[in-house]
This record gives sequence, structure tokens and C-alpha cells, in this order.
Amino acid sequence: MDEIELKNPSVEEEQDTPLDQNVRLMSPTQMLLRRFFRSKLSILGLIMVVGLFIFCFLGPVFYTRWGETDLDKSGKTEYATSETTYTVDGVTYTLRQTTETHLVDNFLSAPSVEHPLGTDDQGYDVLARLMYGGRVSLLVSFMTVFLLTVFGVLMGGIAGYFGGAVDNIIMRICDVLMCLPGIPILLILSAAMDGWVSLDMIEENMRIYILMLFLTFISWPGTARLVRGQILSLREQEYMVAAEAMGYSVSRKIFKHLVPNVMPQLIVQMSLSLGSMILYEATLSYLNMGIKAPYTAWGSMINIITTNPNILQNHLYVWVPAGVCIVVAVLGFNFVGDGLRDALDPKSRR
Repeated sequence: MDEIELKNPSVEEEQDTPLDQNVRLMSPTQMLLRRFFRSKLSILGLIMVVGLFIFCFLGPVFYTRWGETDLDKSGKTEYATSETTYTVDGVTYTLRQTTETHLVDNFLSAPSVEHPLGTDDQGYDVLARLMYGGRVSLLVSFMTVFLLTVFGVLMGGIAGYFGGAVDNIIMRICDVLMCLPGIPILLILSAAMDGWVSLDMIEENMRIYILMLFLTFISWPGTARLVRGQILSLREQEYMVAAEAMGYSVSRKIFKHLVPNVMPQLIVQMSLSLGSMILYEATLSYLNMGIKAPYTAWGSMINIITTNPNILQNHLYVWVPAGVCIVVAVLGFNFVGDGLRDALDPKSRR
């Protein structure tokens, strides 16, 4: 009898079919983006931040009618004419005298076609200064956060990896810097810079950059403590033991194996710190310690209400747009930071 070999076609098809045809694998970046864009607040924050950058950096390219330092001195002089009639030897004479009665200028002019957001008390176009002032506020904030993050990662990585006396010295330095009263010292430094400007030692528009550099100097301990705490827990992991056995250098172990594992927390902290730095810059400019005329920033545009109380009540178009931009920037960065924090959380299942 001939042997008949029975085969199960379904089993053969299952064995011949690759498993990856039915399974879709996602990279860590795709998973991060998917979690981030699932949050409506994250999308809203991203739209707010991108919109501000487009407005501040691309706006002046299209709005070329007025620049940051252009004064609108155009005006209309009104005249009054008076006539005096008198008679001399039977002859009547009429004397006409024209006097200047009022000068109508474009200072604190309401929004119009010529000035979509009006002008301030010195004749500057509010819309143009809103764009250029946003460049200063955003760039200063980004520079400050970047510098304090780099310095904090460097000091925190060294303290967490070496420990012992090195850790104690760096942490004591952090304790001292965190105890310094930031605003009073900034007030003293700003008063000293008034003398430097009068002696032509520094330029007026460099004032805010020096102040924010000092703010970076006293703000890096928070980042250093975060990095140190993470590295203390990571340096005992198996991959670090393997790196030690391979004889890698100290710099490679810190910046190639330890710091990249702290980057998710750093990214979240940086995004949240941007909002705080914008508020710092606005506060310094509002206290007249930042950019001064003819240059501007969002905070200095609000400072105008301290010099002329009438503007606070009757000319909202001069200072309200700058306040709205500050609120939008802070909320946008906070929404993005919250979205990144949730997306980078390994326990998140959203």
C-alpha cells in the first residue's frame, strides 16, 4: 500500500509567513511623537510657540513700513487767524495775524491704517516694536536656558560620577549660589551698568544680556542637582559596569553613557524653564533694568505705564499687546513642557 502523506496547508502557511508582516514596530521617536501629539494642550502649546517665532522673526520681513527705531514725527500744525480793524485819517485798515495754536502729532495715536496698533508716547510704531521686542525676549531666554543647562550638566555630571570630595565641593557651591538674593543683586548690577554706559564701557543694548548672563550664573545649580541625582542612580547600572570593564575614558562614560540617559528630564526642564526666563526678562525690563529706547523688549513696552499713568487707562493698545505676547509665550512653553514630560514618562500609556 502506498503511503499517503497528509499535510496541513494552514500550518505550512503559518510557518512560511514571516511574523513581521502582521506586526508593526514603532521606533522610540515615533512612540514619543505619538504620545506628544495625542495631547491637545501639547499641540496648542506648539502652535502658540511656533506662531510667536513666525510673528517675531518673519513679521518684519513683510511689515517694512516701520522699523524698530523709526519715529513718526509727521504731524499737522493748526493755525488761528485773527483780524483787527482800525481807522487812520479816515482810511480803514485791516490787520490779519496768524498764530500757531496747536500741534497735532502722531504720538499716542490710535490704531489706523498707517499704524495698525497705534504709536506710543514717543512716536514709535507699536506693531514693529512688538516684533523686534519679541526677538530680544525669545533669544535672551533661549540663550540663558541653553547656557545654564550646559553648565549645569557639566558640573552635575562631574559631581555625580566622582562623588566624594568633588561632589561635596560642587554641592556646597550650589548651596551658596541658591542662597543669593537674585533680584537685589540684579538691581545693584544694573545701577553699576548705568555708570559703565556713561563711560562708554558697554553699549546700552548690551545691558539685558549681561544681566541674563548673571542670572545664568546663579541659576545653574538646579540643573546640576537634577543631573547629579540621576547619575548617582545610573552609574551602578550593568552597562556602566561593562563600560568600566572596557576601559572607557571618564569623559566618554559621563557624556556618552550617563548624560544621554538624563536627556529626557533635561528636555522637560528646559522647556519649562523657557517660560520662567521670559518672565524674568520681562520683569527686568519692566523695572527699567533691561533694553532701553530706542531698542525695546516686551517688558520695556509694558514699562511705559509707570511713566505715564494716562496710558494705563486710556491707551490700552500701547501695552496690552506686549502683555498678551508674554502670556502666550509662557503658556505655550509650559504646555509643550507638560506634553514632553508625559510623552517621555515610561509609565505613560496614553
